[in-house]
Amino acid sequence: MAKIVRLEPIAQETSVETNGNLLSVLINKDLDVLKECGGRGMCATCHVYVKEGMEALSAINRREQRTLEVITSCKPNSRLACQARVLKNGVVVELPPGMYINSLKDIEALIGRRAEQDLLHPLTGQVLVEAGKLITRSTLKQIEDTTSFNVGAYFSHSTDV
Repeated sequence: MAKIVRLEPIAQETSVETNGNLLSVLINKDLDVLKECGGRGMCATCHVYVKEGMEALSAINRREQRTLEVITSCKPNSRLACQARVLKNGVVVELPPGMYINSLKDIEALIGRRAEQDLLHPLTGQVLVEAGKLITRSTLKQIEDTTSFNVGAYFSHSTDV
């Protein structure tokens, strides 16, 4: 039987099959979710906040907990949408503000413009460029120099536990 999930701040409700994950809800609503690790709970690109109904979701597993520990914007109500399975009605999900950066090419075209929203690191959720701030070549260079920014290398060295 389908369960209803509410998405904030866009004020939309959608249904998901019992035991379906929150990631499928986000994808069905055409929301910009990178799912960089392919839904394995190893990246922060599907990080959401559960405003209500945490008890209506599956428990946090060890892999999800380890990933949540490195997200700088993590709160007690944080979940990875790919790992959180909907078991009951009453779940209200708040989408974190900001846009995750998948690659340097994503922001090269934005140099010289002001960020419309916070630009976030794909693994840690760290704010790389704050909303309203100018995106500069030096910002790009700073991101290039971040060794932890190599998303592909991160996933090639990760193992399932």
